[in-house]
Amino acid sequence: MTNDDLLILVDSDDNELGHLEKELCHVGDGKLHRAFSIFLFNSVGDVLIQQRVESKPLWGNFWSNTCCSHPRVGESLEVATNRRTIEELGIQSDLEFIYKFEYQASFNDQLSENELCSVYCGHFDGSPIANPDEVKNWKWISPEVLSAELNTNPNSYTPWLKLEWRSLQKNHASQLLNYQSN
Repeated sequence: MTNDDLLILVDSDDNELGHLEKELCHVGDGKLHRAFSIFLFNSVGDVLIQQRVESKPLWGNFWSNTCCSHPRVGESLEVATNRRTIEELGIQSDLEFIYKFEYQASFNDQLSENELCSVYCGHFDGSPIANPDEVKNWKWISPEVLSAELNTNPNSYTPWLKLEWRSLQKNHASQLLNYQSN
C-alpha cells in the first residue's frame, strides 16, 4: 500500500488523527477524513462541472463540481488541489480557499462520504483535457442554470456539490462575484 491509498483522518477541528485506506474510509457511515472541492469559473462567469465516470464506487455518473478529491499523507491542500486539477482535467489555475465544512452523505446501504471539505475557487478559460479514468463528461454552465438544475433535477448531482453551491451562493456571494466577472 502506498500513501496514495491512504486518506487523512481528522476530527471536526481538522486535527489529524491518523490514516486509513480509502476504501475503509467510505464503509458504512464513513470515517471523517480531509477532502477538497474546486469550482473554476471562466471569463463569462460560467462554472465548469464534470460528470464522474461510471466506475467510481461513490456517485458514478453523477454531475459534480469542477474537481474534488483528497490530499495525500504529508501533502498540503494547496499542493493537492493543484495536483488533482492537472490529473483530472489538465488544468492549472490559481486557487483561493473560500471555506471549510463537514458533511456526511450515504450512497447506499454500504458506502458513504464523511468529509471535512475545504472549498476553493479559481479562474480558467478554455477546454479541459479530461482524464477518461476520472471524468465521463464536462460542461460550462451558468450559475443561474446550475442553481435551477439543482432544484429541478437534484438526483443527477453529487450531494457535496449541492451543499457547496448553496453555501457559495448564500454565504460567499461577494467572493464568488470575483470569479464570475474575471
